[in-house]
Amino acid sequence: MKLKKFSPKIFIALFILLIHFIPFYILISVSFKRQMDLSSRWQFPNYIYWENFIIAMVKGDLIRALGNTLFITVASVSLIVIFGSMAAYPLARVASSFNRFVLAFILAVMMIPPLSVLVPLYKTMILLKGINSYWGIVLISVTYDLPIAIFLYSNFISTIPKELDEAAMIDGCSRLEAFYRIILPSLKPVTASVIILTGVYIWNDYSFQLYILQRKNMRTVTLAIASFFTENAANLNAGAAASLLVIIPPILLYLAMQKYFVKGITDGAVKG
Repeated sequence: MKLKKFSPKIFIALFILLIHFIPFYILISVSFKRQMDLSSRWQFPNYIYWENFIIAMVKGDLIRALGNTLFITVASVSLIVIFGSMAAYPLARVASSFNRFVLAFILAVMMIPPLSVLVPLYKTMILLKGINSYWGIVLISVTYDLPIAIFLYSNFISTIPKELDEAAMIDGCSRLEAFYRIILPSLKPVTASVIILTGVYIWNDYSFQLYILQRKNMRTVTLAIASFFTENAANLNAGAAASLLVIIPPILLYLAMQKYFVKGITDGAVKG
């Protein structure tokens, strides 16, 4: 019986998978080691040290940080989905030079690095009294992540036949009713893509949250992890344990919506 030959593509895929798995292996290895264990980070310990997770939960106040991050992420992503889909609908349906300019401007905004606008944004939030407020960080998150949502939604909506809108309006629906009854239910794949892309970005955000959320009781998960690393000391093991805990929600989100994710990305970005 002849053994089936492996394609070179399989070896390449396994090699890429190994490269991506290495950081997670080191993260798990470090999170289960004692702080005084000076063995190689590549060497998995022959014991399980749960104290790192307790330190992460208590000293890092990780439960509160998870709650803060979850609230900010859910509120921001909900607004991004609502306003992004509504803004993309007329841009995709009305072919005009002004709408093409708006879409080009949205693409240009997506290219601006966040740190380049941090100083004027911080001064603006001081004037608006948005520092140390949930609505302030939600407003910033929605504003910065809205362009990619509009871009994906507009390209996806452009693939939906206009005859569906016209048939709904012939039956007595207004333009807004046609959007909510006909178009919005068809946006599940691209909505899953928007939720995953923007949700993971907001969940992992550090620069905006560092400057806007300065109170200890308003820390998010990234700020809680950063608290284990100071100028005088660092607890790498507890920081690794905290990191291991906070990556679980994004992984579960992706696993729950993965069947829509690829379809939404391809239909929303390629066909447009």
